Amino acid sequence: MNKKQWFGIGLTAATALTLVACGNRSTSENADAKTDLKAVIVTDTGGVDDKSFNQSAWEGLMAWGKENGLSEGSGISYIQSQSESDYANNLEQAASSGNQLVFGIGFALRNAVESAAKDRTDTNYVIIDEVIENMDNVASATFADNEAAYLAGVAAAKTTKTKEIGFIGGMESEVITRFEKGFEAGVKSVDPSINVRVDYAGSFSDAAKGKSIAQAQYSAGVDVIYQAAGGTGVGVFKEAKDLNETKDEAEKVWVVGVDRDQKDEGNYKSKDGKESNFVLASTLKEVGAAVADLANQAKDGKFPGGKHLTYGLKDKGVDLTETNLSDDAKAAVKEAKDKIVAGDLEVPAK
Repeated sequence: MNKKQWFGIGLTAATALTLVACGNRSTSENADAKTDLKAVIVTDTGGVDDKSFNQSAWEGLMAWGKENGLSEGSGISYIQSQSESDYANNLEQAASSGNQLVFGIGFALRNAVESAAKDRTDTNYVIIDEVIENMDNVASATFADNEAAYLAGVAAAKTTKTKEIGFIGGMESEVITRFEKGFEAGVKSVDPSINVRVDYAGSFSDAAKGKSIAQAQYSAGVDVIYQAAGGTGVGVFKEAKDLNETKDEAEKVWVVGVDRDQKDEGNYKSKDGKESNFVLASTLKEVGAAVADLANQAKDGKFPGGKHLTYGLKDKGVDLTETNLSDDAKAAVKEAKDKIVAGDLEVPAK
């Protein structure tokens, strides 16, 4: 498979479409459809409008649907999970509603997807951010999050004035550890004396907890926070906005976004009346592009069941935006990126 081909589907076409925070839609015939394939995503508890991981997946499926003459309720849909206890029922609903391709979005759905795939051998499943082995109707897609996080660490280290940098994770797991360790390694590559404060919220859907942790970190002198926390990260942005609105622009604190470009979440007006933005950069995780690629493979009768696909910097599966980076930070990020792509720098994942 040429991994670069699957990035041909433009995710920007989907971003203008409204995300409805509700359950699965029943499918109906669509005269403009270019395929009979019906596909659905089952979210984790962060929800389809988490401005992060799940939203990227849904935007990818929406873009794929548009390419193929499909729309929400007519060939593509989503089912939102309110809690982990919903996973099994939602996956059963996905299959019983006539979807031939079911995406489990997030490592937390691993066991539920594996169980569903055993019961529904005529349905193809994709697990995102985890690996399920030896099942012909399951494809696994993971990302080299540590590589993009390393670049974020370099950017943060080049930006901090206090030499205090924060990391806020959702739930502790192998996946989020990749973000944490890659980020910390990037920071230390610039200046080993910088302190990286790490906190976990224990949830991907607790914005209040995210805000509370961010408040504590900023109060302790942190001036850049990288959040890999899904819906919990919404609280980090809220705290940064509340804090920055009381400061002059030159004294702002920063947030590094995750999974998709979160620049728009950082708009605010500073104490001195200036329109500004506090998103330093965002690590990109092309979940939507992977969803679209795997849907295309399934449509073409080439579903990669039993295979594990990994997407990294080299094949544009992950990346870093340069939203508010200084020239010095941009140069340092480029140098690190070139080394990783060339294989001259191996980024720790744990």
